[in-house]
Amino acid sequence: MCDPTADVALSAVESSLYNTVNALLKEMNSRSASQKGMLRWSLQKKLEGDPSCSVSLIRVLVEELDKKLNTTDTIHKTRSYMHIIPVLHTLYYVIIQSDVMIPTSLYQKVNESLMKLLILPSPYSSVALSTLRSIKMEMATPGSLYQRRIIAEQNLKNEHFTIQEEVFVLADPAVFSAPLEAKVRAHLEVSSTLRNASTVKKNVVLHMLQTGLGTTSQSSRLAQALEALGHQVVEKYFQEVVLLVEQSIKHGTDGRANYLNKLQHIYRDILTASKEEITRVDDGPSVRGTALPFPKINFLLWKDKEDLSNLLINFARRCYPDSSVDEEDKRDSVRSEDSGIERDQKECGFDDKDRQLVRNSALAVSRRNALKSTKSGHRRRLVSKRTEEFSRKSPAVEEDKRRHTARIAVMGDDRVLGILTNAYHSIRESKRLIMTKKLNLQFYYIPVTDVLPMLRSPDSPCQNDGRLSLASYLGRVDPWYNSTVNGLGAAIPKLAEPHSHHRQPSMQNLFLLDTLCYYLRCGTQPVNLPLYSVKMTCSSCDGRAVVKEVFVSHLEADIPDFRHLKESSLRKPSSRRRTSAVEVFGAVISVSYTKISLSKREVVKGEAPMTCGVVITSEPAAVTSGENYLTVRFNSLNPVFNTEIQTQNISFRTIEQRTLSVCLDKDIRRTYTDVRRVEISPCLDPGCSIQSWFDVSSEGGLPLSRYLDKDLSLPINTFSGVTL
Repeated sequence: MCDPTADVALSAVESSLYNTVNALLKEMNSRSASQKGMLRWSLQKKLEGDPSCSVSLIRVLVEELDKKLNTTDTIHKTRSYMHIIPVLHTLYYVIIQSDVMIPTSLYQKVNESLMKLLILPSPYSSVALSTLRSIKMEMATPGSLYQRRIIAEQNLKNEHFTIQEEVFVLADPAVFSAPLEAKVRAHLEVSSTLRNASTVKKNVVLHMLQTGLGTTSQSSRLAQALEALGHQVVEKYFQEVVLLVEQSIKHGTDGRANYLNKLQHIYRDILTASKEEITRVDDGPSVRGTALPFPKINFLLWKDKEDLSNLLINFARRCYPDSSVDEEDKRDSVRSEDSGIERDQKECGFDDKDRQLVRNSALAVSRRNALKSTKSGHRRRLVSKRTEEFSRKSPAVEEDKRRHTARIAVMGDDRVLGILTNAYHSIRESKRLIMTKKLNLQFYYIPVTDVLPMLRSPDSPCQNDGRLSLASYLGRVDPWYNSTVNGLGAAIPKLAEPHSHHRQPSMQNLFLLDTLCYYLRCGTQPVNLPLYSVKMTCSSCDGRAVVKEVFVSHLEADIPDFRHLKESSLRKPSSRRRTSAVEVFGAVISVSYTKISLSKREVVKGEAPMTCGVVITSEPAAVTSGENYLTVRFNSLNPVFNTEIQTQNISFRTIEQRTLSVCLDKDIRRTYTDVRRVEISPCLDPGCSIQSWFDVSSEGGLPLSRYLDKDLSLPINTFSGVTL
């Protein structure tokens, strides 16, 4: 334990912290992903074990910010700026978890350093501005960041701050084997065993008094006093503290003195109320640690497209409870065509204890000719009505006008982001857009790939290598994401190894859980991945069928009739004769695309000779330093005819009677065969289109300007984000 009054000890502590921070920043330049993220985690655990050193760490971080900002060497300036992002997030995380009162003079230094960063280009200035706003609120009301975070994550009931959060971790079963899934589930479900509402409320009160009153409060005596009080008394003081914090936030810096004065009264009342219960005062540490508890984490394998939609609907129902709407939900859930008999609510999966949806209609309805109504769209309408009614009835919600937050973290490779893209587009297609209007959706991506590459299926055009292209892109855009999240993704597959040192999760082995929570709490800057619409015209026995899809990273199409020739040419390239290749292939694909130009009107039409496949890759604007576009490569057995173009809109079709096999986002599960024509264009947001305006105008909807066509993108949260 470091003693802040001893200059020598303080200097030694700051020197040790300085070395740790510098090692942490140097780790970002390391190419090895296996150990990345461990230094950040070690620093976090060190602070949790010795809360009194948080002031020293803040001083070190402020000095590091000033040093990076004052770098004049042009060669090292870019690297110095790159280090600003991790320093800012570390500073925020230290302040939110600090259990000691931070001196006003130190807050002033933090404020001055952050103000200087606002002159830097994005994303440094945007992250600095976000940090500055949070710290200004913490300066006026010490402990407010901690309290609001815990109330939202733990869903602690109160009448003054009503925001709730829920964390959903969806893993791709194509990547997660049964042993790996069991290990990850065990590590994440530790969060449930470490959560206790009564203990959390005591820690909130203790934290607020320690950070607000500082050395004037006796931490050991106060902690004993809270332990001695009954649940109802603790609940009373918890509600008082919540009300006091929210009132202080409204008044800003003008209410700081009154806030601290009332905290002092609460502190005295607690000691007085527990005086008879405390028989002996232990000489404990000067500061009691109240580390942020883990939020509840819902982990599941993403086996069904509707899983995400169902989770969000159930979360929205819990956020906006209303008995009258529940009755309507019960009446309309399942109807029988022949007699009108309504099935009991519990049989339909809507019991309070078990609200899982019944996916198999045969299980939900056993009578002949019975009809099960469409649950997805119907439930969205019910939740929309419920949220509107609840908002009118609850003054707290009306005053807040904030939305409850669903934090959705997906684990897998490029394929799971393709599945997320499909689900997100489906949610945006909803008439009421209930999930995006009433819930604040935050998306996170933890890249995890197979330890051993899967064997390529001979019936699919998808390649199995390079399935972490989007993770690599996010890592280039945000080096702190690369160091923290990509490092975590590299460590996850090792959990399933037979000789893993972390066979069972324990208090000493919370790296996965701690790093995930750090990402969820600090990863607030989105990188928008462009989405593209695909319209495929397929051959069928009853005519032509049209399939509409979306993809985010990759589309690959080839002609199955030529696949065996391509494979044989790869095995024996010298035996191929150009004349025979020309006779076989000729012009088999007709292409039409729009060239990338200022007018975006120059259309090029032509044929792709000797083409046996088409590979299309998304190039986001953050990498191209311009605008989003697609790189289209036409592959041929004869390298002379290989061509590559860049476009945003393209369509191609087969000539004669040949068909294509199309694979989206390198996912064999999203392969379409017998395709004659493919049309690709930027995906328009279904919730912001001219058609959406016509759909809601009869209901007195929003102005037309809110429904102009705009492109849809998938926002993946990182630490720096991209501002274009």
